[in-house]
Amino acid sequence: MLYLLDANTLIDAKRDYFQFKRVPEFWTWIVHQGEIGNVKIPIEIYEEFEEARKPDGSRDDLAEWAANKQTKNALLLEETADPELVSKVTYEGYAPDPTDDELATIGRDPFLISYALTDSDNMTVVSTESSRPSRKRANRQVPDVCADLGVRCINNFQLINELDFSTSWK
Repeated sequence: MLYLLDANTLIDAKRDYFQFKRVPEFWTWIVHQGEIGNVKIPIEIYEEFEEARKPDGSRDDLAEWAANKQTKNALLLEETADPELVSKVTYEGYAPDPTDDELATIGRDPFLISYALTDSDNMTVVSTESSRPSRKRANRQVPDVCADLGVRCINNFQLINELDFSTSWK
């Protein structure tokens, strides 16, 4: 199984429960999982956190980590998005007639889901978003769009369980 990470999986981990200084093992483990082909991140998603800046203009810890050559080589998905699948996710998963403002709100999530659509039996999306089936159009959540399109979607903690992370993983 290949796990495709949404940017929020790493952003939330860095902020809430796996800070770089407190649990560096998690970040080494993520890179290792990328190197062995279990975890990847599409370029469209990677760019969301690689360019993050602090108020002073410097990169934050996650952006520094993402810019590291070993990290980038390990985690970047070496595929290009299929425009037809991106459109399918956008128009069938979110709205058949999204406005420009809605497209801006939807952001890059259709890219993430479209990659998983290329092989939904062997690819899983990982997102920290929670299912909110009542939300409509641009406000839909990744798990709900995935469910509608037949793509498996799990959260960080399910990923950690499925790939058996522990601080003594080495």
